[in-house]
Amino acid sequence: MSLKEIQNISFDSFLKDFKETLKSVFYEKDDIQKFSQVRGFPSLVFRDIMAKKPLSVAIPEEHGGRGVKVKECLGVLEAASYESLPLSLTFGINIALFLEPVAKYAKEEVKAPIFNRFLEERNMGGLMITEPSFGSDALSMETSNTYADGKYHIQGYKHWQGLTGLADYWLITSRKKGADGKLARDIDFFIADNQDPEQRVIVEEYYNNAGLYAIPYGNNRLDLKVPENQKLEGGSTGIKLMLDLLHRSRMQFPGMAMGFIKRMMDEAIEHCHNRIVGGKNLLALDKVKEQIANIQSAFTVCSAMCARSSETSGIDKELATCQVEANSMKSVITDMMQAAAQTLVQLSGSSGYKEENIGARGIMDSRAFMIFEGSNEMLYTQISEAVMKLMKRKKMTNLFEFLNQYDLTAKSSDFFKETLSFNLNMDLPQRKMVDLGKIIGRVVSANFVIDLGFKGFRSDLVSECITSLKHEITASVSSLTFQESTTLITDYRQGSSWLEFS
Repeated sequence: MSLKEIQNISFDSFLKDFKETLKSVFYEKDDIQKFSQVRGFPSLVFRDIMAKKPLSVAIPEEHGGRGVKVKECLGVLEAASYESLPLSLTFGINIALFLEPVAKYAKEEVKAPIFNRFLEERNMGGLMITEPSFGSDALSMETSNTYADGKYHIQGYKHWQGLTGLADYWLITSRKKGADGKLARDIDFFIADNQDPEQRVIVEEYYNNAGLYAIPYGNNRLDLKVPENQKLEGGSTGIKLMLDLLHRSRMQFPGMAMGFIKRMMDEAIEHCHNRIVGGKNLLALDKVKEQIANIQSAFTVCSAMCARSSETSGIDKELATCQVEANSMKSVITDMMQAAAQTLVQLSGSSGYKEENIGARGIMDSRAFMIFEGSNEMLYTQISEAVMKLMKRKKMTNLFEFLNQYDLTAKSSDFFKETLSFNLNMDLPQRKMVDLGKIIGRVVSANFVIDLGFKGFRSDLVSECITSLKHEITASVSSLTFQESTTLITDYRQGSSWLEFS
């Protein structure tokens, strides 16, 4: 497909052509069940997919792309994740963690060659934040940069970057090192061109990741020099730039989740319709209906999140302060991805325990989504901290009363009034903060669902989804208000062997 055709074709036609290509390469030219169990995508498969220029949706029109429209980005992610979650994540990394930040924050003279190589040479890019010693504690990173002779010298280590050893470009985070050797508190972002020997990232180890086989991960050593015009600019601080970038990425997780959850639902319905036990199919069993209904609820939530994200997460928006919304989207929908895969495997019986089963693969592939870009427990805690800070500022303690006037929950809170009408303890332990974050995240999600219903989305799906969310919220409230707590006993070995008492 030529660049002119890419820009002139309607998105419906573009997406249809892309889906047909996926069907062809995964089921006709090759067998996705076979290569989903080996490392990497077959080169011919990936060549045919990239020939459709799926990443053009995240490239500005003036540089030959389709215009960085969030709706189109999420549509491509959904189409890919229905067939292959690793493929969708590969696109998600390129779109949210490289192309969109470059489009928003890179200098104009730097953008053109990068976007051209993505379109013409099928280049890819990723983001380097995480370090071996600091994980989610990004503000303590030790990768440093010093400036001399028009270039920034970047030194340090990064690991668990998706597309390790495969990406042609990297966005790399580091902290400025002063003359005294101390690192600045703020964070700088740089574009590194891996095809330039001076800017090359050195892969010291590839990790044997348990899922997402198609995506290489590893440990990277940095000792490179990049021109000064490859430093990103535009945020008032580097930390705000990072928050804007990460929140935008988290708000586009629903695109990757959408196709995956729909596939889990379709597979579950088909299997249970065809599987006969005692003269009836599995869909006749009440518990099976409940289990699939929960996947269907996740489908509805995800649809609502995609619609919301399409309106609110464009690169023209400033998202650094959108912590509650972004964290709710990422944590809730990735919890639901994992639950959907677990349900499909359970419903599939013994066949679900085969490695080639899409549910079995989905368990390990989706599990990582609950960890990277902030573990869900951390994000739920941050949601609680943000909301409790607002409640204290307004001198409010009743959770329902606050959520009823909070812009992200005002439309949905009435559905949960009976459950949420209690005074909140403002000195919660961290485990309870996670429970509270789960509650708030799901009330926020219900608000998205209601908005989607107002736009004409099927009312029966909306109604059933609210009921399912009410069930989840009730369970989390029960955990939040349960008074007793367990204590870890680390020196448990003495006096704890059952053999001594038998």
